[in-house]
Amino acid sequence: MTTGPRPPTRRTRVGAVAPPEAPGYRDGVRELDVVGVRVEMPSNQPIVLLRERGGDRYLPIWVGAPEATAIAHAQQGIVPPRPLTHDLLRNVIEALGRRLVEVRIVAIKDNVFHAELVFDGGLTVSSRSSDAIALALRTGSRIVGADEVLAAGGVAVPDEDEDEDEVEKFREFLDQISPEDFGEGAPGQQPPS
Repeated sequence: MTTGPRPPTRRTRVGAVAPPEAPGYRDGVRELDVVGVRVEMPSNQPIVLLRERGGDRYLPIWVGAPEATAIAHAQQGIVPPRPLTHDLLRNVIEALGRRLVEVRIVAIKDNVFHAELVFDGGLTVSSRSSDAIALALRTGSRIVGADEVLAAGGVAVPDEDEDEDEVEKFREFLDQISPEDFGEGAPGQQPPS
């Protein structure tokens, strides 16, 4: 056993999943657009709704009220007089000379969505999905979802031109769904911090 100092190691990832240069990675994700924040009735639980770009799947993620507000404010272009948490994080990233390249929704574990922040240079940081989405909207970063996440949590809805009845059924689904419908809490519901 040696007792000298350990050689420095280069740590390029904090969290899990393949780095952006991994072969075949781009084939395993789909780009997502933030449709908006909705409120699930009757529990008044906020949902951020993502839509697969170029596809017909929607991904509803239950979030907390503060995170829903942060996402909605970013979508509406509301700039607070002093930076709130997500604005502050964006400012810190810029001040450090870094760039948020993309946000990845990488897994659903125990009914909670897990995300990663991917920075220039390949640095990856684990994040709550709601925080990652709020930050992506503030930085103009793309949002992607793993195929496995979309398969497990996505809901296919045909284009309105194709079948308006199916779209109406999906809207009714969003109005009537509750966290209890998914077992121990809602998918993506974040534990209290």
